[in-house]
Amino acid sequence: MVTISESATDKIKELLAAEEAPNLFLRLGVKPGGCSGFSYGMGFDDDQKEDDQVLDIHGLKVVVDADSYKYLYGVEIDFKDQGMGGGFTIHNPNAIATCGCGSSFRTKPEEEKLAEKCED
Repeated sequence: MVTISESATDKIKELLAAEEAPNLFLRLGVKPGGCSGFSYGMGFDDDQKEDDQVLDIHGLKVVVDADSYKYLYGVEIDFKDQGMGGGFTIHNPNAIATCGCGSSFRTKPEEEKLAEKCED
């Protein structure tokens, strides 16, 4: 469902270790907003919900909330350490449009919903 590169996994594990808090895991999600429709969310959490999808990726616990799951299926997360231009990147095969910075996206079903609203 989600692919995280080895370099991204290493960086996430490094950041988790720096938190010095037990039971933290990586939470991925999306929320309405951003210039293209949805914004990505990626952070540490220790509160797992009953309907969360739980993944083990390279020994890293990754949790995705039920509402975000359909938007993140097939997502690839990478990390590039390139001085000031480095950081995490997200490639989403479900996105038909993204903003210039790559932090928000729109999918085909949302595009169709917008078109229906314009026709009403």
